[in-house]
Amino acid sequence: MHGVRNNHSYSTALIVALRRILRPFVKLMLANGITFPFLSELLKGIFVDVADSEFRIGGKPSTDSHLSLLTGIHRKDIKRLRSCTHSNAETIPQAVSLGTRLINLWTSDPRFLDANNQPKPLPRFSKEGGEISFEGLVASVSCDIRSRVVLDEWLRLGVAHFNDSNQVCLNTAAFIPANGFEEKVYYFSHNLYDHAAAATSNLLGGTSPFLERSVSYDRLSDDSVKKLAGISEQQGMKALLAINKAAMTFEKNDAGSDEPQHRMTFGIYYYTEPVISEKSAGRKIEETSHTPDDHSQAG
Repeated sequence: MHGVRNNHSYSTALIVALRRILRPFVKLMLANGITFPFLSELLKGIFVDVADSEFRIGGKPSTDSHLSLLTGIHRKDIKRLRSCTHSNAETIPQAVSLGTRLINLWTSDPRFLDANNQPKPLPRFSKEGGEISFEGLVASVSCDIRSRVVLDEWLRLGVAHFNDSNQVCLNTAAFIPANGFEEKVYYFSHNLYDHAAAATSNLLGGTSPFLERSVSYDRLSDDSVKKLAGISEQQGMKALLAINKAAMTFEKNDAGSDEPQHRMTFGIYYYTEPVISEKSAGRKIEETSHTPDDHSQAG
């Protein structure tokens, strides 16, 4: 019977880690009606695709037999799956593409910032504020889209709101839609892929380790984690805005360069959940280190 080889010596630590990592994804799939048979077929295709592109011998295309040996998937399935065309490119919703450029400008251009370097509330129309208006902001990035269309979409997504003076205010210093499933799915895919890719590269011993660090504590009160969430958001946004400002400058300087182009992602996240008590767990919870977890050698 062709299938997973039971004589393979798997890392127990890796299997435990994969079970933990996959739980949130299984929760998301079940919540959206994605069943195991569907996932199984999806995984087959991904296994074949990754094996074919990342594990070639001598840079030559792999045979069906080699991919079958590598993945444990039957040759007839390998042949079928290789004939299917799937795009692995990111599909960026228009609201995200345009929204990101607009917010980058609104949060970095001195014309749109107040004395505290925060995004100014903007008059809605150019007749009220000239270039320093929401209409002027949109026009500076795209002449093809009316500011009314952008504003309606931002209000729907929860990215902006009106203040008492009927000015347009930015709800966040990054394009993070509060609503809009497809827009949120884009960031879910983009951010988790890049984080997982960096961590995987570090674990496999990539030539240049990526920055991947965190701080974890597990003996905190509900009030403390709420305060830490606020501090994390405040300090995290400072770092994101600094990187954003530098990246925009570099991008302008690199525009005329003939060198190969690269993309990058720098992210911040915060998560908290109740700790299972020693009594309910039936065992003593190990003390955790109160120092940043360093999962890479990057400085």
